[in-house]
Amino acid sequence: MLLSLDTAYYDLGRLDLFAEKRTRIHQLDPRVKVVTTFLFIIYVVSFDKYEIARLLPFFLFPAVIIGMADLPFGYFLRKLIIVSPFVIFIGIFNPLIDREIILQVGTLQISGGWISLISILLRFILTVGAALLLIATTGFSAICMAMEKLGTPRIFAVQSLMLYRYVFVLIEESIRLIRAYTLRAFAKNKIRYPIFKQLVGNLLLRTLDRAQRIHMAMLSRAFTGKIKIARQFKFGTAEFLYLAGCSALFTFIRFVNISELLGKFIMEIGL
Repeated sequence: MLLSLDTAYYDLGRLDLFAEKRTRIHQLDPRVKVVTTFLFIIYVVSFDKYEIARLLPFFLFPAVIIGMADLPFGYFLRKLIIVSPFVIFIGIFNPLIDREIILQVGTLQISGGWISLISILLRFILTVGAALLLIATTGFSAICMAMEKLGTPRIFAVQSLMLYRYVFVLIEESIRLIRAYTLRAFAKNKIRYPIFKQLVGNLLLRTLDRAQRIHMAMLSRAFTGKIKIARQFKFGTAEFLYLAGCSALFTFIRFVNISELLGKFIMEIGL
């Protein structure tokens, strides 16, 4: 258990480490990256529930970002696989509810339920993957700052940042509690339920106390509720070209059936 918590803490912190790189994508203004990611998610979720082929060209965007930002593809794939069971549980009953046959490949008949399930999985991969890439190329603090500058209420942006930081405090205190219990009960492989309740109660008290001390430290350093980061950003030519190029690409993929055109082209070449 202690090893799994250490691994979770390290993996969670790696996104912030990725954000410290100095590639061209990392140097862009956070506001343009937030807006671009929002547009990407809007276009992805706007498709019909039976669309599969038309979603595939959208994978070009995260693939290019991963390459340009020099990010490890395996890390993001592992994160998506870990969360995927929740999405599968949401759409697992679709094949039982929607049994109408809408696609036939040879003798294989595929119902609308299976098509919609695959569509949900593709949308999940694209949207959640885009959000993870946004954090990995920007940093959560910069994202909250960008949200505030884009018109999001300051209280919402600050609370989002505090909640994100509180997760790290929670994991740190959990690691300390589990380590202390392991050192005092090394002969026991499992935590008994009464002891587990005590650990959870102590964890809540320790994290609240730690969070309060952090808050007092912030106030002593003249924290006024305004998010500040060391790096300075400005909206320039690179940001304009990035936003215009991504918007044009998303619009083209959304309203032009690239998969159909590519299929016709391949058929013509084959004939």
